[in-house]
Amino acid sequence: MNDMFADRGRLTSSAVTLAVVLLGVFAVAMSIAGTGVALPRIGADLHASGAALQWVVAAYNLALSAFTLVCGSLSDLIGRRRMFVITTTLFAGGALVCAVAEHIWLLDAARAVAGIGAGGVMASGGAILAATFGGAGRTRAFAAMGTTGGAGVVVGPFLAGWLVTGLGWRASFLTFAVVGVMIMLGAIFVAESRSADRPRVDWPGVVTFVAGLGLVMFGFIQSPQGEWGGAIGLVAGLLLIVVFVFRENRTAHPVLELSLVRNARFMGWCLGTVSTSVGFIGILVYLPIYFQGANRASAESAGLTMLMLTVPMLLVPMLGGALVNRGVSARGLMTLSLLMVAAGNAWLTVLHPGMGIEELLGPLVVIGVGMGISFGITDAQAMNQVEPDRVGMAAGFLNTLRNGGEALVIAVFGAVLTALVQARVGTGELANRVTAGDLAGPNRDFLAEQFTAAWRITLWSVAGICAVAAVVVRVLLGKSRRQVAPDREEIAAAS
Repeated sequence: MNDMFADRGRLTSSAVTLAVVLLGVFAVAMSIAGTGVALPRIGADLHASGAALQWVVAAYNLALSAFTLVCGSLSDLIGRRRMFVITTTLFAGGALVCAVAEHIWLLDAARAVAGIGAGGVMASGGAILAATFGGAGRTRAFAAMGTTGGAGVVVGPFLAGWLVTGLGWRASFLTFAVVGVMIMLGAIFVAESRSADRPRVDWPGVVTFVAGLGLVMFGFIQSPQGEWGGAIGLVAGLLLIVVFVFRENRTAHPVLELSLVRNARFMGWCLGTVSTSVGFIGILVYLPIYFQGANRASAESAGLTMLMLTVPMLLVPMLGGALVNRGVSARGLMTLSLLMVAAGNAWLTVLHPGMGIEELLGPLVVIGVGMGISFGITDAQAMNQVEPDRVGMAAGFLNTLRNGGEALVIAVFGAVLTALVQARVGTGELANRVTAGDLAGPNRDFLAEQFTAAWRITLWSVAGICAVAAVVVRVLLGKSRRQVAPDREEIAAAS
């Protein structure tokens, strides 16, 4: 009888933990996906365009990617729940400052603070799930995490578009702050866990990594503006990342154990999730701007159109996890995911001003389904490759690569669009206006055509990257398995 009540108590505790972590994932994904819809209105209200406006999205993703790895390691040390609470507070506080910001520089800075919090929520949340669940339960938990992230991606553009059109862009950030407070309250009911050996933190490694990644992103965003500081920042950032790698290979308590990098299957899953993000995030952030600029759509209409891309993210991840648990090859599903994202980007090159919903349905759904498959299987499969005491570090590393890839894509996608438009319209100032969705003037039709041509070139490039990645990932996932917790695929093969 006592055992029965104990089992029920553990199930209840696990369910509450899952619910709290999933709400955090939902808020982070919603904030990533929804902000792009608000950019044209933010630019108009705060008189911003070009790099200053791009930093509204890039600062969040940069901070998220830079601090995910750091927070993952710290969660193993100070406690996963404690890190979850601290970073949720940063997320909510940053969103609140965004809601009241009167200057673009303050909005950019507050988005960076919220991004630091978001990175910690993702890393510590993933570590909490890995420590709470095992076996098929872990696969289901991470599939639910993927589905919830998909729900945030679905709701983000739609909710932001509705709020921006009806109440203004500040209301969208206020919503994120309110959700953050709800997560903080829910975390009270989550059990604490930490690494048994209590390793020390490599603070020089932390500083080197964050500074290096920050300078790389600064370089990509500022270089198209014709500033020497951008090129210098890019070179300095790359050098710092090299220093970081040497540092981690020699310290007794690294932020990143390079044994993770030498694990081919773990890196295969990491590369897979990065590559699918490459084919998804640029469209998610910048396509609403195209709709509002070239098609004269409202923010609400642009958000509704993006449902064709994002709804599959809500429906497909749980299916992917279920297929793996039924014995379907996770390697095959990952390959299919990348090929679908590549095909969808190639298909989307039919983009043109005034394009109807029926023409967009096919390519956007294909990209969304491909991304959803990856969301549903990657985290659990990657975590199965590492020891239990390193799940925080591994989760942080995985999410750092994923979010770092997204931040890089946002920077490069915007920079490429701006450079291609500038090559066609002649001036950087006009190119910045066009890529911010401001096509007003007597040459509107001409500007829309040049904006479209830049989009097509960019989409073909992304499609090629994803296709090559599909081959590389398939090879890496075919390497010998180093797996701590057998997944369903391995069990099925042995039976």
